[in-house]
Amino acid sequence: MAMTIHVDIVSAEAEVFSGLAQMVFAPAELGEVGIAPRHAPLITRLKPGEVRVKISEKEYLEFYVSGGLLEVQPHVVTVLADTAIRAHDLDEAAALQAKTRAEEMLNDKSGKHDYALAKIELAKALMQLKTLDRLRKRGS
Repeated sequence: MAMTIHVDIVSAEAEVFSGLAQMVFAPAELGEVGIAPRHAPLITRLKPGEVRVKISEKEYLEFYVSGGLLEVQPHVVTVLADTAIRAHDLDEAAALQAKTRAEEMLNDKSGKHDYALAKIELAKALMQLKTLDRLRKRGS
């Protein structure tokens, strides 16, 4: 039997996942990280993107996180996300609408919009769409 690590994915709203996994992949601030059982302790910020939890050789669970923190201990991985959503539950229409709205705010030169906030919203919407696209390509 393969070694496992306990994984908790929580957001401000709720616990999204808690269980055992063979491996976890997360969008750390400096690039994607892969965490296996007995990984060295680590704390890093997460950027918006996809967290993949490898349950078995054939089963992966995908989650979208809007950012947050990743804490790794030798036998536990904790994802503390601002927002965490199972990839299957992402709303593509809402993500497309948020993308369009953020692009309009960025293109508006009147100064009535917060440019930094619009950039963050655009990044989140693009990562949601990218996560959905990856999910479709994997045939999940």
